[in-house]
Amino acid sequence: MSAVTPTIAAVPVAEVRRRLIEGLEIALVDLREEGPYSRAHPLFAVSVPLSRLELKILDLVPRRDAPIVLYDDGEGFVARAAPILARLGYADVRRLEGGLSGWRAAGGEVFQDVNVPSKAFGELVEHVRHTPSLPAPEVKALIEAGADLVVLDARRFEEYRTMSIPTGTSVPGGELALRARDLAPNPGTTIVVNCAGRTRSIIGTQSLINNGVPNKVFALRNGTIGWTLAGFELDHGAGRRAGEPSEASQREARKSAEDLATRAGVRGVDRATVALWRAEPSPGFTLYLLDVRSPEEYAAGHLAGFRSAPGGQLVQATDEWVGVRHGRIVLADDDGVRASMTASWLRQLGWREVYVLEHIPLRSDRSERQEYAQDIESGAISDRPDDSIWSEGAPGGVGGEPLRTGADAPTLPPLPAASVAIAPAEFVARLARGGISVVDLATSRQFAEGHVPGARFALRSGLAAALAQLPAGDEVALVSPDGVLARLAAPEAEALTGRPALVLAGGTSAWRAEGRPLETGLGAPLSDPDDLYKRPYEGTDNATAAMQAYLDWEFGLVAQLERDGTHGFFVL
Repeated sequence: MSAVTPTIAAVPVAEVRRRLIEGLEIALVDLREEGPYSRAHPLFAVSVPLSRLELKILDLVPRRDAPIVLYDDGEGFVARAAPILARLGYADVRRLEGGLSGWRAAGGEVFQDVNVPSKAFGELVEHVRHTPSLPAPEVKALIEAGADLVVLDARRFEEYRTMSIPTGTSVPGGELALRARDLAPNPGTTIVVNCAGRTRSIIGTQSLINNGVPNKVFALRNGTIGWTLAGFELDHGAGRRAGEPSEASQREARKSAEDLATRAGVRGVDRATVALWRAEPSPGFTLYLLDVRSPEEYAAGHLAGFRSAPGGQLVQATDEWVGVRHGRIVLADDDGVRASMTASWLRQLGWREVYVLEHIPLRSDRSERQEYAQDIESGAISDRPDDSIWSEGAPGGVGGEPLRTGADAPTLPPLPAASVAIAPAEFVARLARGGISVVDLATSRQFAEGHVPGARFALRSGLAAALAQLPAGDEVALVSPDGVLARLAAPEAEALTGRPALVLAGGTSAWRAEGRPLETGLGAPLSDPDDLYKRPYEGTDNATAAMQAYLDWEFGLVAQLERDGTHGFFVL
């Protein structure tokens, strides 16, 4: 069992299960790296490695008095994480009694892989709704015969670019209901939805069926994995993307989406109430404000306080945005389709408090929006504050407040002042004088893709063991992708070595921006590079056995859900 400090109270497994089943808030945090986490964890455990605790926890658990239960598997991470969380202001931090071993001993079900709640739910949806699907050979034959068929890829655009079904168009899952009617305007056109494996194909297909699309809709059975296992070639570097939806299609999709959301138990909320929730947090409720539009739309202008969480990915990987099970979730879009569709799925995924931020009715251009405003002023229609969250042009935003711009960025704590933070040019000069060991705290994938020459990979959680392997007397120079993790780790390195630690200002990004050379590969790592899970559905070098094993695992998830008994899922 891991060492713990006396002040960290233990929580029995039965209590954790009770909170999950009864709909009470709880953040069950796995402090191990993603590799070990992917091999065994409770269903609703959220991966927050000790190495990156400060980089992730503030967004995953934004309420400082939310109940947090930490666990490891005997590594001693709980005792190290607790004081960090205390410094960040978290007031209700406890440990899982017995850690992962205790969970197992108490009869708790253990799951493999990542984003498992969403994947298990996808299997349940297919099991209950008998979501229609077609095998790869049949889809390939239809494509080659020139059938009236459209293939819609429900993954993120970057994944689609890596590998895709021939003729496929990128329509990330949250966009499907909004755009499918325009991509297949003839009701006689067959729509095939694919992803890399199964979940997004199933959820995407069922989304279109639930939204009342008149076409025949099928999932590509087992996605690109199934296509590859059938011996068929995939396209690489494709760039087909859906255009803007027509107003008629958008209006039809919106009505169906809102009806579906109502059936699922989703509620609307006005901006005044959300502002009140933000200013005076409700006791017992952790608030998540999420913008489900595309990242590009989010960057062009978003509401203050909302994070970017594209709808399809939010359903596929809810635990990457929401760390407190049964937290309160508010979704925003500007079309009335994407938020409602996403919210309907989150409710079925067992999230009890799911809201859609209400907004103005659909308008085709600025003049119609101005007409709408004039109607309010004249009293022709009532001014409902909850129906006016978006506007076009400057200043934009809510109640005259400008929309925020720029890509989503993690919430970070105040960073410790680096004892010796030096720019790349000075860093090179210091290296040339010798007597310095460079330790890179990037993920193993980032490190392998490119690092400062001579640097060695290390996990921050294993920093003591890593530094012990360096030449005696060497100064330690810390590097990370943007310099943030190196800054966070510098005090730890200084406490371990008894001397100041150098930090590369701006990290590898600054080094790369100046055109300086990079080395690739893992070299001689100081830590075991088991920090990431190699997904058998990503990339182009997946082993056949791994892909088949992944499919076999997915097929067994419904039975695991039944054994676990904590999920609270339902299927409309």
